[in-house]
Amino acid sequence: MKTLKITFIIIIVSVIFALLPGIIPNRKKLQDHRIKHDLARPKMTAIESAIEEYCRHTGQNPKTLDDLIVCPGGLENVWAGPYLKKKQILDTWNNPYIYEPNGTINPGSYDIISYSADGKPGGEGENEDVTRYTPIDGFAIDPDTGGMM
Repeated sequence: MKTLKITFIIIIVSVIFALLPGIIPNRKKLQDHRIKHDLARPKMTAIESAIEEYCRHTGQNPKTLDDLIVCPGGLENVWAGPYLKKKQILDTWNNPYIYEPNGTINPGSYDIISYSADGKPGGEGENEDVTRYTPIDGFAIDPDTGGMM
């Protein structure tokens, strides 16, 4: 009888340990998702710098991010690129950053957006879009001043 009781307890404990990973969220996955979000915006800084340099040389903003890598037609005499490498226009999920020359998030300028893990607009959690205005760890950065908002 005592052996049966111990066997029963071992089975119950084994079942609990087998089910536990499915019940408790994967902490590493949550950390990876947060890290990727936190790194997506600083990568935008390199794109912004390249856009500024492109504009200084050509007198206009690029029509697409590819204009920073390959000279668009008609600008051969003033284009001084490449301003970026192809991998630099990919976000931390290896999706291309979205470049909107006529910004809606930043009217009067341009927008750079990462659609995050799912590569689609909108979403929450790991699928939350990242822009220059997206808070990092609860703090928003003013892209014009670099200060906290």
